[in-house]
Amino acid sequence: MKMNKTFMHRKEDVTRDWQVVNVKNKVLGRVATEIAEILIGKNKPTYTPHVDGGDFVVVINAKHVALTRGKADKKVYRWHTGFPGGLKERSFKDMKANHPDKIIVHAVNNMLPKNKFRKNRLARLKVYAETQHPHQCQIK
Repeated sequence: MKMNKTFMHRKEDVTRDWQVVNVKNKVLGRVATEIAEILIGKNKPTYTPHVDGGDFVVVINAKHVALTRGKADKKVYRWHTGFPGGLKERSFKDMKANHPDKIIVHAVNNMLPKNKFRKNRLARLKVYAETQHPHQCQIK
């Protein structure tokens, strides 16, 4: 019987690059899936499911992200503080004005698989509202 030799990436061999994603006038969901794919490492030929081989992602112009078909007026972010009567909500327009980085982080967080790598992958995501960011020296 012939053995199937497949490539298995080891965590010792992982090399992480820095990638910049400009989200100006791009749709939030489509950009979030692209970013999640880079963080997971599925865009690399060395992808192995049990090894976290993704890259660092720097997102710029988060203030200018877009939604389609009037969702900017309807979308609401909800969370609970854990106290009685602690249901909080904030509209998309308010989030975009005050915390544009949290919009991207929330969308990408929901796109990542719910497993032990999620926290580390999200830590490699750096989001900035404008084009200036402090990671110029890492990016090739």
